[in-house]
Amino acid sequence: MWKLDSPSQPSPQPAVDWRSSRLKRFEAWAIAALGYPLIAALGATLRWRVEGMEHLDRIIATGRQPVMAFWHGRILPATYYFRRRGIVVMTSENFDGEWIARIIERFGYGAARGSTSRGAQRAMLQMKRAMEAGKPTGFTVDGPRGPLRSVQPGAVWLARATSNPILPFHIEAARSWSLRSWDRTQIPKPFTTLALAIGEPIGVVPEASDGELERRRQELEATLHRLEEKALSMLQNSR
Repeated sequence: MWKLDSPSQPSPQPAVDWRSSRLKRFEAWAIAALGYPLIAALGATLRWRVEGMEHLDRIIATGRQPVMAFWHGRILPATYYFRRRGIVVMTSENFDGEWIARIIERFGYGAARGSTSRGAQRAMLQMKRAMEAGKPTGFTVDGPRGPLRSVQPGAVWLARATSNPILPFHIEAARSWSLRSWDRTQIPKPFTTLALAIGEPIGVVPEASDGELERRRQELEATLHRLEEKALSMLQNSR
């Protein structure tokens, strides 16, 4: 282990903010400029089978908004399907988070900048204020870097802080490409069918203890796994 007072060892250098690079800023702009029309064109070809939309409708009918929760690997089809609803989502402050934010904003989303590793409190406060203003929010609950299929506590915390229910859902494509990323990102192939399975809302009372938050987190995780199985079954039954 390095000693900070040792002159024979180099001092750790602070991380360079990508925003200080004109090239990286241009790259973020270019990725978004190309990514948005490609996703929009792909999305226009997709066919959908949806079950559970009544759960979302019921939340809206009661004057509340959903804290939408799904796996990071389904971010592309989810972005397209739930577009133009004013959903506020958390995106990382790093370079990837920048071009993702630029793309989703073109699809009608709001971006709260931060992640579990950086800027989390600020981003969560932005999302809390958005819900108080009547906007829905969304979480890729195993993001931004995993572990894969393991729910992080952010969605549960926000549900407690705002008295709004969590709305879990899963999307599965009949034909797709899967990236070799940590989240196994699924990219639907053109003209394929997708199954969207929406689960029953999960409520978290404002006075919930830390132990109750953990139970709700586990419930959300188990529900998402069940919805994945349901979505796969929906595709099999449609053949």
